[in-house]
Parts: sequence; structure tokens; C-alpha cells
Amino acid sequence: MFDDLPPDLARLLTLRVWHAMWLQRIDTKIAALQKREAEQEQGRNNRPQEPDWIVELGIGNGRPPIEVHAGGCYAAGKRRRPVPRDEARRLLTSGVRACTHCTPDAQLRILD
Repeated sequence: MFDDLPPDLARLLTLRVWHAMWLQRIDTKIAALQKREAEQEQGRNNRPQEPDWIVELGIGNGRPPIEVHAGGCYAAGKRRRPVPRDEARRLLTSGVRACTHCTPDAQLRILD
């Protein structure tokens, strides 16, 4: 039936031990990957919601606002903070530049 196996008992027992060690290594790897996937899924579920409006801040004393973006805008820089809709409208009407990519002024229906 299993003609390719070694004929003596010592080598068969060694083969059995090696096989058991490989199965243990494989099971350990499977458990680690399942744990990692579960942690990633938990991280995706616990991620805070994306804000509706973002103001990009300048550099320096007081960090003045320099540009207003819609929440999902890819062009928003790293120095930013979320703002409510009314604050975004106020900033745009006070002269803060609107992003040309996401056009928050059009979304907020602010005319020049």
C-alpha cells in the first residue's frame, strides 16, 4: 500500500516525529495569521469616522487656517483638523482658500 515508506521501524518513527513537528508548526502559523486578521478587522471596525469638513492649518504662531477641504479630499495636508459644517462655511466666507480638488465651496453652495 505505502511502498515508498522506509522498511525499518526506527526510520518510520523518526518520520512520524518530523511529521508531527511540521503539523505543529503549520498549526501555530495558522493560529498567528488568524489572530492577525482578527486584529486588523477589529482595527477597521474601530476606526473613527471620516470628518465631513477639514481645515488645513499653516505653519507658525497660532497656525492659521490656509485651506478648507471636504472630508475625503486626498489633497489635504498633514496639518489639519476636522471642523463642523458651519465653521467650514464661516472660514470660506472669511477668505480662507477653498481646495480646487474637492471644491468645498461648491458643496457648501457658497458663491463668490
